[in-house]
Formats: sequence, C-alpha cells, structure tokens
Amino acid sequence: MVTATSPYQGYVYAYPHKTAYRPLDPRPPLRRVWEGEPMDSLSLYLHIPFCEMRCGFCNLFTRTGAPDELVAAYLDALERQAGAVREALDAALDGASGGAPDASSAAGGAPGGPVFAVAAIGGGTPTYLSAAELTRLFDLAERTMGVDLRTVPLSVETSPATATADRLAVLAERGTTRISIGVQSFIDAEARAAVRPQRRAEVETALGRIREAGFETLNLDLIYGIDGQDARSWRHSLDAALAWKPEEIYLYPLYVRPLTGLGRRARDWDDHRLGLYRQGRDHLLAAGYEQVSMRMFRLPDPARTAAPAHTTGYCCQSDGMVGLGCGARSYTSALHYSHEYAVGTRQVRAIIDDYVRLAPGDFTAANVGFRLGDDERRRRHLIQSLLQAEGLDPAAYRARFGTEATADFGAELDRLADRGWLETDAGWPRLTAEGLAHSDAIGPALFSGAVRELMAGYEAR
Repeated sequence: MVTATSPYQGYVYAYPHKTAYRPLDPRPPLRRVWEGEPMDSLSLYLHIPFCEMRCGFCNLFTRTGAPDELVAAYLDALERQAGAVREALDAALDGASGGAPDASSAAGGAPGGPVFAVAAIGGGTPTYLSAAELTRLFDLAERTMGVDLRTVPLSVETSPATATADRLAVLAERGTTRISIGVQSFIDAEARAAVRPQRRAEVETALGRIREAGFETLNLDLIYGIDGQDARSWRHSLDAALAWKPEEIYLYPLYVRPLTGLGRRARDWDDHRLGLYRQGRDHLLAAGYEQVSMRMFRLPDPARTAAPAHTTGYCCQSDGMVGLGCGARSYTSALHYSHEYAVGTRQVRAIIDDYVRLAPGDFTAANVGFRLGDDERRRRHLIQSLLQAEGLDPAAYRARFGTEATADFGAELDRLADRGWLETDAGWPRLTAEGLAHSDAIGPALFSGAVRELMAGYEAR
C-alpha cells in the first residue's frame, strides 16, 4: 500500500534489495544453482570496488585509496572466481544435457558454454584501474568467461578524474559501446557541497576525451537536491550537459543515507527535489529526449527499432545474470545471491581484504542470497515493469506466469490508479507522468511483506 508521505523512499534498481539477503545455510553449490537455468542469453557484470574518492552521497560498495598491491590482488581473486564460476556453469550445462554439451557456438559465448548477450563493468569506478589492469580485466572476461565483448553491448562506468586517454583507448579497442560518467553538477560549488570535489574544467576535458574516443553511447549522471542548488543553477547544469549531446542522461535525486558523508545533514526537502525533477524532466523532453524511467532519458534512435548495431535478446525480467567481484550480485530464476554487503568504510575494507584471500574452491558456492518463490517472481516482474515508462506488457506477463497481472495485483494497481499514478490503456498498465515522479515511493510500497521484514531487520554496517 502506498501510504508514505515522502516521494523518496528508495531507489529500486533491483528486487529484492541486498538488505533482504541472508546467509545461505547450507551454501548451495553454483553447479546446482544454475542447473536447469536457461544460459543462452545471460548478462555478465564485473565489479571493481575502488574509487579515487568517496562522494558524500555514495552508498556503493567501494573503497578509496587502494594501493597497487591490493588492486593486483583483487584482480588475481577475480580471475580465480571467474575460473570457478565458469567451471560451475559448464558443469550445470553438462548436467542439464545429460553430459553431452552442445558443440555449437553463439555470439558472446564459447562453444558449448554459456552465452552472454550483454556485459557491464561497474563499481566503484572501473577506470580506477590502469590501462594495463583494464586490459587484464578484459582478457579475463574473454578468455575465462568466454564472452566476445566486441559483439555484445558493453557498458563501463568512469569518472572525470580517471577518464584518461590511455584508459579510454583500451575501453574503445575492446568493444565498449556505452560509457557512463558521473558529473553530478557542472557548478564547482555544488560539486563540493555533494562532497565531490571536482572542477568543471576537469569534467569538460574528460567529456572531450570520451567523445574523441568515439563510443556509441555517452551517458551523463546529474544530481538534483544538492545544498545551495536552485532552479537557475539546475538549469545551468542541464544546459551544460546538453551541450555535449549525450545519448543518455540520468537525473538522480540526492539521497541522504546512513553511513555516508551526507548522512548527518538530513532535512526535509521533498518539495524542492520534486520541483527540480519536474523542471529537469520537462527541459529534457523539450530538448527531444524520451523518458525511459524516472531517472533515465535518452535521445530517440531510429536504429534501435530498425537495425541496431548490437542486437540482443536479453531480458532482465527473465534472463540470468552472472556477477563477478565481491560487490556483484547474480540472478537465477530461483535465487539471487552475492557476497557480503556493507556501506561503512571499515566493513567494506574488511570484506575486500577477505575476498582477495579466497581460494578457487571458496567461489564454488553461493554465500548470501534470497530465494524467490512464485509470488516473488511475479512481484519482481511487476515492479521492474511498472517503474519503466512503457509499463507492464500484459501478454508477456501472461505468457510467463499463466495469469493476469491485474488479477494477481489488482488491489495494489487500484490504489495507484486512485492516486492518479497509474493509467491503463487497452489493458496495459503504466505509470502516469506523476506516477513516474513518485517511482521511489511506488517501488518500495510494492515490496512483499517478507522482503520488507527482512530489510527492516538488516543491521546497517
């Protein structure tokens, strides 16, 4: 039920959230976890938990100032994990096929192995790695996991300070199609207020290098709700971003979170953030962008429906994800799992220190996670669909579950409609413009009681 007064309850980028994960006892072998799962269209995610600085709003699993020897040890551990995971996936495929692996091959996968349709490298800041270390990371993905990164959509995150020419050259040469850079604000004083000390000149230089490298898609992240930011300064950052004609722009509301640099400066500024959101949304729509979700705006691309450079059949609703790295999560239809989760600096460092000491055998089972029954699978499909501007495809839901979403979640959908946040066109539920504005309240309100109870019982650390 949507009863929260604040429109900013939480960003639902995945369901359930990691704070609903618990230690798995006994730890299930990955071979059994993946046995019987479709592996012809997977997503590969590589997590690099290092940054040059910790922004005041950040609650990512990351640490700053990692020495060279720790980065090298992390890549060693990542390679051990990749080898163990690939063996488990191959064994799961062999078990599902009765020991007779298919000798055929497909884009993104090795002969007889799992097929990866999309890939992403996130963090942290992946370009914290040197050019040589990035090369090693790409080699690991291709040689060990068997994915040809030049044939699938590949997204990599960077920052103004680490988007150097040598690093970008590696990304471009190895097939990166999308690069995302967290600018947050083009006004130096606002960047400092968000505890992200950077200068606009540095940002513009980085953007120039990215454009020169020739990536298909440039994404810029901006944040609204920063102390001292008003409609005029927000418009200034929006226009500065638009000057680069990025293919995508993400608009993020500032969250004040526990255990982060801004966590001690919470105040009530919901109306202010909503006003800036609406201003940013309208400005981008007027500039020709289309809204994909509350946060994501992109330039229309005829090639997306005609002949995209990289076609993929991957669907986040139903296809699995293989995550490598101590902050990555993995998805199957029945289990979401990861390593330990933390936000606090001391705990994150301890988890990374433990990760780099793990032996290959330590990576053969799932550690912590959440098992999804049929109701949770339906709820996840509902949430992830509704929070996209296109809404929930009733035919896709029916084909997957054999029931109607309006029957399974009629009461929840009716309450959204009563508030003017949901409309239904020919049986296709989608959020209204104001519903999208309240996505961060709608998403958490649709969580199951079991997930909310687990999240409430999680001790932040």
